[in-house]
Amino acid sequence: MRAAPFPPADMPAELRPLHDEMGAYIAEHLKGFVSRRDDGALIGPFAPMLRFPAFGRAAWTYTKALIDNATLPKAAHEVAILVTGAAFNSRYELYAHERVGAAVGLSDAKVATIAAGQRPADLTEEEAAAYDVAATLAGGRQLPATTYRRAVAAFGEDRTAELIYLVGGYCLVSLLLNAYDMSVPGREESLPDDRGDDA
Repeated sequence: MRAAPFPPADMPAELRPLHDEMGAYIAEHLKGFVSRRDDGALIGPFAPMLRFPAFGRAAWTYTKALIDNATLPKAAHEVAILVTGAAFNSRYELYAHERVGAAVGLSDAKVATIAAGQRPADLTEEEAAAYDVAATLAGGRQLPATTYRRAVAAFGEDRTAELIYLVGGYCLVSLLLNAYDMSVPGREESLPDDRGDDA
């Protein structure tokens, strides 16, 4: 890890309100995967956000906006995140959202296929629209008109915008995780084992 998780007891006083806000919000909204160490330090993308708050505060605000304004069907939402994580080969993102995807009803086979960078053959229309948008944008390509129209037909224009911003946000999350070599729980010293408990 290049941005070590920041134990609350060791952080500057001016950073503690951001940490506490993030911790409370994560506990309420992001469940099903480990997001903090036993000493209270936040892990995953939250560690570099706290280490570099000049940029991390804005990244956190964007992340919260994606959660607060989420209206996409949950399965399509998770398909888009998994596709993005797979495009970046971002291990913590895949670790977390394999669990969330299963919790919202995606089959193990779908989750495994997407995490492996492949397109499942049995996607619903909403899942397929989310997959195609995410795969195109996370792959660094311009979104074709037909793909955009398919998403609008599935979700409407506003929720298609949500999908696009979701992919953009998780591209940032994946990039942070990869740049700072953030670990998966249980793989490195000081991270709790993942026993399937809520964070």
